[in-house]
Amino acid sequence: MNSRERIQKAINHQEADRVPYDLAGTTVTGICKGAFVNAMKERGLSTAYDLAEADPISQIVTPIEETLVALKSDTRRIGARRVLDYEKVRTFDENGTAILTDLYDCQWRMSTHELYYSQATYPLKKYESITQGLEHWRVPSWGAEQIAQMEADIAPLAKQIGDFCGIADRNCAGLTEMSTRIRGHESWYMDIFIDPLGVDALAQQFLEHKKEYWASLFNWIKRNHLSENILVASECDDLGTQNSTLIDPNDLRAYIIPRFKELFGFIKNEMPGIKTFMHSCGSIRPIIPDLIDAGLDILNPVQFTAKDMELKGLKKDFGKDLVFWGGGIDTQSTLCKGTPQEVSDEVKRILDIMAPGGGFVFAPVHNIQDDVSAANFWAMWDTVMEYGKYA
Repeated sequence: MNSRERIQKAINHQEADRVPYDLAGTTVTGICKGAFVNAMKERGLSTAYDLAEADPISQIVTPIEETLVALKSDTRRIGARRVLDYEKVRTFDENGTAILTDLYDCQWRMSTHELYYSQATYPLKKYESITQGLEHWRVPSWGAEQIAQMEADIAPLAKQIGDFCGIADRNCAGLTEMSTRIRGHESWYMDIFIDPLGVDALAQQFLEHKKEYWASLFNWIKRNHLSENILVASECDDLGTQNSTLIDPNDLRAYIIPRFKELFGFIKNEMPGIKTFMHSCGSIRPIIPDLIDAGLDILNPVQFTAKDMELKGLKKDFGKDLVFWGGGIDTQSTLCKGTPQEVSDEVKRILDIMAPGGGFVFAPVHNIQDDVSAANFWAMWDTVMEYGKYA
């Protein structure tokens, strides 16, 4: 059974030969640079990677094809880089701090002692309201220049999809995340109450931006005769905290979820048969039915340590409607702080819950961070490959 067949069974709620495994298929199922290099050295695998291909801001790397094959990752990503022309737009100050400005006029900075970039500027923060700010700034279009850059970046990837599961991945964060990046977090939360029309207008601009992107990506996929190779379209929007939804569920139902319903409908109309994937960290159980109604097929990262996100309950209540992509091991504690035996034990426990009947693709809860040891990475991987077999 090849990788595409394996994941096809999983997303159709069927058991394959083993639980599918995803590393680097999206920008939220990857591995940070330091953890990757340390783990690959441990077993003599190539440490070569592309930092710019997916998400340099989070320092997520894309391993070379040779390594992905050795790691038996069933997925291959097709999508725009988070920072177009990363190497060209990045500069350094006199202290060695890396500085870049993305397509959305947000500046990001990473000092020599930091592991990731942090956001430093917010385009609409200086205005009294979003409504006022949108008189001077708007979400950029995904135009000819961006499309040309995207196509140049992803063209070499087409040859690597082969019998793997191709994932069409997003170009930017979700409607809520992008709104807070543009406005500033505290200001955006206040705007929900004092400038709801501005909140609505900014979310709508990002919806249109995303539709432009998806149309261009699907056009490239069709022109290159890859439609049958692309099984999943991956979106995201962090809508939860550790203990609750990010904002009141009713506000999410008013401003955000209807737009995802429109976006998921647009994606499925452009690529009939494709499955929609959404990444949202945190405690989001109250809105899972809303997301299903909006057209969601696959939920990631399945943060089971958040309130009300217990895996048995999720599988029981939503397992017929959703595929769970992630939740394979806790990245907040076990994977980074546990012993290899504790890592292996947790992976086995979760496989026992999530694997039966299909509908599960193994990935940790979010990206593997730099504080994960090589021993723990391999304890996770070895257990998935051995214990994750169906027959």
